[in-house]
Amino acid sequence: MMFGFGKITSLAVAAALAAPFLIAADAGAQGRVCAKRDKLVVELTKSHGETRQSVGLQRNNGVIETFANTDTGMWTIIVSLPTGVSCLVAAGEAFEKEAKQASLTGKGA
Repeated sequence: MMFGFGKITSLAVAAALAAPFLIAADAGAQGRVCAKRDKLVVELTKSHGETRQSVGLQRNNGVIETFANTDTGMWTIIVSLPTGVSCLVAAGEAFEKEAKQASLTGKGA
């Protein structure tokens, strides 16, 4: 299966258009697309049809979220900081929802 760069290009264009709103969350965010979480979520929902599929908490109280469009397979991972700023971490294609939860014992995944 070949993967295109449509979403990455689309996110880059969206970032350029949103440049006045973009902010750096911290020194580790340099080079990343960062903005207020609500703005990123609206962009993912309206432009890409993505909804939140999973969420987890990091040790530094950052929240990791996976958004995906289950029809197109497009996905995005963002990290949100307690300050309300979120940064795009990764994006791609071929998202699949697991039909069965993986076993912690290593059996049956």
